[in-house]
Amino acid sequence: MEDKLATIELFAELSKKELKAVSRLMTTIDIKAGRQLMTEGEPGREFLIIVDGTATVRRSGRVLAQVGSGDFLGELAVIAGVPRTATVTADTAMTVSVLNRREFSALLDEQPRLARKVLVGAVKRLHDLDSGLTN
Repeated sequence: MEDKLATIELFAELSKKELKAVSRLMTTIDIKAGRQLMTEGEPGREFLIIVDGTATVRRSGRVLAQVGSGDFLGELAVIAGVPRTATVTADTAMTVSVLNRREFSALLDEQPRLARKVLVGAVKRLHDLDSGLTN
């Protein structure tokens, strides 16, 4: 799994030792096309990293983005304890790595470079959501 993680931009700066530590925290699951990964307004308990496949992100029924390998989802709900800001549905069969809130917190504590990347991603998403609401 560490080799697969190393190809994901979020983990690109991590050493082999760090990648191994990250891998131990994650649970990898396969998802069928058409399955909803998360639902807008519901509590968020997991952070997901897309290993393979694609999904569509919608807010209030409007398509916001298509995400794929290397993208991550769910950080806003897991970090801030707020409800999911969007609904995400698998377009294809997918493989995702999942961290629950406790595992995610441990990962951020242990990997400051990774924490920075996740937080920058979260801020960009908030900005994009805010921009989308005001246009």
